[in-house]
Amino acid sequence: MPKMKTNSSAKKRFKLTGTGKIKRKHAYKRHILTKKDTDRKRRLTAGGLVHETDVYRVKRMLGMA
Repeated sequence: MPKMKTNSSAKKRFKLTGTGKIKRKHAYKRHILTKKDTDRKRRLTAGGLVHETDVYRVKRMLGMA
């Protein structure tokens, strides 16, 4: 059986925490920032966690499930 491949785009976007949760970044913080409110841009800077319904899919892309 061939080796399982990790999804290259997923390994750049997600990180695993010490407790096994998956960290992610918020979208919409790359460009066209002039029309976005300062508070909104600050909220987008903070990281987030992958929702529990998507954890299995993300772990599969990372080769962990």
